[in-house]
Amino acid sequence: MKRLLTIELQKLWKNRASKVLIIGYFVLLSFIALLASVNFKIIGIDFRLADQGIFNFPYIWHFNTFIAAVLKLFLALVIVSMMSNEYTYGTLKQNLIDGMSKKEFVLSKFLTVVLFATASTIFIFIMSLLLGYSFSSYTETSIVFTDVSYILWYFIKLVAFFSFCLFAGIFIKRSAFAIGFILLWKVAEWIIYGLLRWKIIKDGEITDSIMGFFPLEAMYNLIKEPFTRFQAYKALENLNSGTVNEKYYGTHWYEVLIVIFWTAFFIFMSYRILKKRDL
Repeated sequence: MKRLLTIELQKLWKNRASKVLIIGYFVLLSFIALLASVNFKIIGIDFRLADQGIFNFPYIWHFNTFIAAVLKLFLALVIVSMMSNEYTYGTLKQNLIDGMSKKEFVLSKFLTVVLFATASTIFIFIMSLLLGYSFSSYTETSIVFTDVSYILWYFIKLVAFFSFCLFAGIFIKRSAFAIGFILLWKVAEWIIYGLLRWKIIKDGEITDSIMGFFPLEAMYNLIKEPFTRFQAYKALENLNSGTVNEKYYGTHWYEVLIVIFWTAFFIFMSYRILKKRDL
């Protein structure tokens, strides 16, 4: 496995575009920390986001992983271009000629996906701890690690999405078209949601349950939006109203299983396509 991973990393590091995207991705993740020092002025009032509680434990685990997950598109470009370059420069055929099996080839790509997800997860974990201990009003150990499970869901989400990108890259071959395929898949899920919600079923809960089985929606469900949760926290702290936001922000075990299924499916289909394709 180490040999396969070393080969892939050498390919990526020798590609200038991939190198820039990888470095740029981690630089952008670091920008989350800049939110702590940004001052906003609204209606003549100055306030800093860090002072509003967005970096409070345990909320920070939810907020940081959700924001970081949005930036995963930068690494998605690396994954897709990684496959496109294999066809463009003939390195895939050369690897097979040199004795690498198609199964080993797909495994090497998957190991790269897992490595990217691991590096990103560790980065977010450390940054969240640093920001939390610097700005959180609550630093008791029991509170600090209450929602640290978001870090695990973040890792699973990245592995799943990058596996989808790998599948798209192998299936489509060209990076621009592969990215277009991913975007079209997302649009298709939106269209299906609209048809189910307002034309066929006309029930929000049932529609959400059905859409939870679709790959991109299933990945999204691992880390639900944190903004209304923050508003609920502020409402409770300030005792502004007697109503409580009853939305569930956690992750169900079956949502994790659905995402793991899609991850395995995309890797398996990547291998099947490659196995049957005449190179």
